[in-house]
Amino acid sequence: MNNKYKILLVEDESNIRTFVTALLEANEYQVISALGCSEAKTMYASHIPDLIILDLGLPDGDGTSFLSELRQKEITPVIVLSARSDEREKVKALDLGANDYVTKPFGSAELLARIRSVLRMYRHSADAGKLPGGKFTLGELVIDYDARRIHIGSEEIKLTQTEYNIIAFLSEHCGKMMTYSAIIKAVWREATDDASIKKLQVNMANIRKKFGSQLGESGYITNELGVGYRMNGDK
Repeated sequence: MNNKYKILLVEDESNIRTFVTALLEANEYQVISALGCSEAKTMYASHIPDLIILDLGLPDGDGTSFLSELRQKEITPVIVLSARSDEREKVKALDLGANDYVTKPFGSAELLARIRSVLRMYRHSADAGKLPGGKFTLGELVIDYDARRIHIGSEEIKLTQTEYNIIAFLSEHCGKMMTYSAIIKAVWREATDDASIKKLQVNMANIRKKFGSQLGESGYITNELGVGYRMNGDK
């Protein structure tokens, strides 16, 4: 990957800002920094970054306010980098449009991997092969949207209509953690409650059996308990 991407880092803690800036620049990313929401808006308008890394606890407001306002007009990918580890905080940020959520403290390799995955998804988001009407390819996984068929290598994976809809939805958002509520709304058009989450989990368990070992944490789909599912972009 060409790393000449421009990243807006919105972080008020100087030690974290210095560390992340050094890490990103060492990996050939361009870094622009902002200390709060107001400055982030100005820097975004001036530089139009390829990616935003966003803290939530900022001195002039909550980062979710900036995220919500951004999503009204822009699709620029956002990775939340926050000390808030509560599942409700993660779900809220993801539902507001964050592409991923990394909890402090974090590992350098993990953060870089998340950045690569999100940028890869964003870079290919307009590719017809990633959208309904074409074919989605990830490693040996091929989804033919027109035929509604899924293959892993030469083997066709027989899914129910609901199971296919779940996998197709995740593939359309490859690289992004999709919350339970987002998947349930897209697949069943209903509100999220304990029963609907259980229904989703049962379907995912059936998909896991049909995909075999290909679906696990090191495979095509990652599950973050209490939050949602992500189709991995690194295969």
